[in-house]
Amino acid sequence: MSVLIIAEAGVNHNGDRDLAFQLVSAAADSGADAVKFQTFNAERLAAATAPKAQYQKENTETSESQLAMLKKLELPASWHKDLQDYAQQKGIIFISTAFDLQSLEYLQTLDLPFYKIPSGEITNARLLWAFAATGKPCILSTGMATISEVEQALAILAHGYSFDREPRSLNETWEFWSQPQAYEAIKDQVTLLHCTSCYPTPLDQVNLKAMDTLRATFALPVGYSDHTQGLLVPVAAAARGATIIEKHFTLGRHLPGPDQKASLEPHELKELVQQVRAVEQTLGSGRKVPQPAERDTRQVARQSLLVAHAVQQGETLDKTTLTTARTGQGISAIHYWDYLGTPASKDYQPGEAL
Repeated sequence: MSVLIIAEAGVNHNGDRDLAFQLVSAAADSGADAVKFQTFNAERLAAATAPKAQYQKENTETSESQLAMLKKLELPASWHKDLQDYAQQKGIIFISTAFDLQSLEYLQTLDLPFYKIPSGEITNARLLWAFAATGKPCILSTGMATISEVEQALAILAHGYSFDREPRSLNETWEFWSQPQAYEAIKDQVTLLHCTSCYPTPLDQVNLKAMDTLRATFALPVGYSDHTQGLLVPVAAAARGATIIEKHFTLGRHLPGPDQKASLEPHELKELVQQVRAVEQTLGSGRKVPQPAERDTRQVARQSLLVAHAVQQGETLDKTTLTTARTGQGISAIHYWDYLGTPASKDYQPGEAL
């Protein structure tokens, strides 16, 4: 199965409709599978007193609040269908991440193929349940989360996929989680994304091995949402078995906005797609068998049994007689000991293979 590559436009449109359409076009031209935006109402997402994250302070106006920043980055509802139609024309999947119930309800009218649950909402119980209640596959991003928080979110999602009413308590989701049918409810519906929620992420805090932990702990597909600079880490994640790669991109890192500096420019996004596709080709089936390209070399490069000097039929082969070399034919050198002390089956000339 191919790695699903999601080009994360996010909020890099900066509230500019033309820029949003250009991002869709750039994502399609890169060869990515999907382009993703973010759907939220700033006043429902952040209180007036909510502080900015450190990376937001560093990359946006320090005097404005998080709410004021988010207001400028909203993707108006009226743009969504046009962007979706344009993406379809360009041959790329349109998706968007909902950060509140009303936004999710709106996205349901667009019949998206799957939903992405952002890391910040992994402890938002009601929204988690609502995502699952859509019945659509969900990608759960796990930035900032502990293993126990991931499991708690999965318990809620399992309940949402299985029941037509919200749980009466968190404990109800845990009670259901202990049942075999809970895993059955999510195993074909949920993919976990490892990520580090820092923009950009320092290389020593990427922790790609956490992908292995998530996969082993929950027996679910695992991908990677990247916030590092450059191509190295997402390509490495693909090599480590990520089923999804998500990467922010922008039309130019010089543009204002909280995520621009951790984003790829269009030519880099195209290169990322090419490198991930190349990595896919290298992964193979996992079976350790000779590859078609090795067959000739296998025949030529391996040594065979031969005699060091002339030997007469019936003469006992010993360490002075029997040696090995590349001959491209004959008996493999792996059988050296089996032939020591045995009589020669015929007369041999010096250097002749057995």
